[in-house]
Amino acid sequence: MATAPLMILGAALSPFSYAHANANQEQSCTSLSATGNPEYPPFLWQSEQGNQLHGAVANLMDKLGDKIGIPIETIYVGPWSRSQQEVRSGRVDLMAGAFYTSERADYMEYFRPAMMYTKSVVWQSSLTPFEYREWDDLVGRWGVTVINNSFGQEFDTFAKQNLNLLNVASLEQALFMLGAGRADYVLYERSPGVAYVQKLGLEDVRYMEPSVSSEGLFLTMSKMSPCNTPEIKQSIATALQDLVSEGESQASLISGLIEWRETAQAAN
Repeated sequence: MATAPLMILGAALSPFSYAHANANQEQSCTSLSATGNPEYPPFLWQSEQGNQLHGAVANLMDKLGDKIGIPIETIYVGPWSRSQQEVRSGRVDLMAGAFYTSERADYMEYFRPAMMYTKSVVWQSSLTPFEYREWDDLVGRWGVTVINNSFGQEFDTFAKQNLNLLNVASLEQALFMLGAGRADYVLYERSPGVAYVQKLGLEDVRYMEPSVSSEGLFLTMSKMSPCNTPEIKQSIATALQDLVSEGESQASLISGLIEWRETAQAAN
């Protein structure tokens, strides 16, 4: 499949066009829905009650909604694979955090710059360790990851051609399989992995360096969304650029870390 171009939605608006965009927004779209990976603290996680998602990216979506004058509700619609289906169909407007892949670019448009950055790593059990220094060290071993997860275009291609990877429904399931000796390693992002390892009390599970990839976490819009108009996309792109340049994405990440720690402490 040919690599789809990464759409750069971020040119500055003139005062006239910005006002024109706001006028059109009011007529065509009064609210936006967003979703994402619900097993992704401190970026996103599911609330104990209701259908809301909390975390750093949800905090940034609140700020983005205020800036464009259209409220953005970050909602839980199911596991990560279901979230992608809902955005693909246009039933949810925005994906609040996705790595770039050509497959995803077929049904979503990417806003730049990236909201935040995250590293993906190899997780293994200290009870059954193996030497890991480079991607080739994973060849011939059995790994687990979450359905429809991505680690960047380059590593995804390598994994498809060379690795034995089982896809499961949730990060908890993958980590329990590793802890039970049913897999040699788990592939997942570092920060969410640390959060879940601590939550589940898996003292023998640890991540390895170096990371397999470091990728930008992008905001995207479904090509099937009824709110996918040039005016709204331009308004989002301009506001997102402003928020990132003003340091609001980093501030949202810090608040997400604090919120997750408080949530984990309350659960214990």
